[in-house]
Amino acid sequence: MPSSELSSVLVSMLLTQSEPAAQQAAEPEAPGFLSRLKLEGGVDTYYGYNFNRPVDSANFIPGTGTTAKRHNEASINLASLGVSVDPAPVGLRVLLGFGTAMDVLHAAEPEGTAVGPDVWRFLQQASLSYATGPLTLEAGLYPSHIGLESFQSQLNWTYTRSWMGELSPYYQAGLKGTWKFNDAWSAQLHLINGWQTLGENNHGKALGTQVAYSGDRLSAAFNTFVGNEGAEGSDGLRLFADGVATYKVTDAFSLAATADVGTQDVPGGDSALWYAAGLNVRVQLSEPVAVAARVEAYRDDDGLITGVAQTLTGGTLTLEVKPADHLTLKLEARHDRSTQDVFSGRDTEVDGSPVLEDAETLVVLGAVAYF
Repeated sequence: MPSSELSSVLVSMLLTQSEPAAQQAAEPEAPGFLSRLKLEGGVDTYYGYNFNRPVDSANFIPGTGTTAKRHNEASINLASLGVSVDPAPVGLRVLLGFGTAMDVLHAAEPEGTAVGPDVWRFLQQASLSYATGPLTLEAGLYPSHIGLESFQSQLNWTYTRSWMGELSPYYQAGLKGTWKFNDAWSAQLHLINGWQTLGENNHGKALGTQVAYSGDRLSAAFNTFVGNEGAEGSDGLRLFADGVATYKVTDAFSLAATADVGTQDVPGGDSALWYAAGLNVRVQLSEPVAVAARVEAYRDDDGLITGVAQTLTGGTLTLEVKPADHLTLKLEARHDRSTQDVFSGRDTEVDGSPVLEDAETLVVLGAVAYF
């Protein structure tokens, strides 16, 4: 072989062998754990006026009111601060919260050794996650899979929450597995302590499931909860199902519907039953301005969930303005009615407790800044 041809062959071989190494060196490295760390938080403030003028300044019924709980006060609903790392493959999220919403959120935590409302008062979320292929696992304290509304006000169409939102879990503690079949369909399985509880007051655990669809216009989910609830010795099997659907009729007009039904065994008695339904409408009037409305009904046949056998009905009208990025203002009028006297009034009983009324009307101005 002539020397010139031999030189060409050797050069070609060297170039071929060096290509993979060069390509490998050119490929960007996956971002490190700390480089994926994000800071998040916000401040949710409000002023609410209740035309009942409750003597105890408490809006809504006991155990509810994660927004605008206090009457005739400028107050902090939620001030939150935390960090998050998207799972690639390991992630985490820790979020602390302060304000009237957090006090209501953990009020039902069972008291005991190293558990109770005071132990978890400021903890909104603390979870680890791991993602591999279509499967994502999350363990710790994380948002509930049930319901339409979020605990963060800027993510909801209205400022105050529905009765269905207030009377179902905002959070749960345990292990969640999410499987994505494709871009539209997913399923979840939860092994959790119970119905919005970190601490346990019985030896039972609960299961939750979700099947969800997310399309360009239609999003829907069917959620379930199965588990023993109540203090040890008075456990009762709770079965609960929740359906949520949101449909974007046009770019400016959206509808959302929710429906709940639940039953629980009561020791020494018949099973308790509750059910509810709600309809939401949202219209984007212009880029910064939207109007939303909600109507709902919540029937607690045996008083297991609300403490009184009653039917709660409510209507809400909300004006939303976003004058700047990451700032949301909401002006809201809300009227609620019950078949029983459950809302605090301006008069007092002999023992100093408020005289209860069967209705309340609120006007609330909320402002949320977030990052």
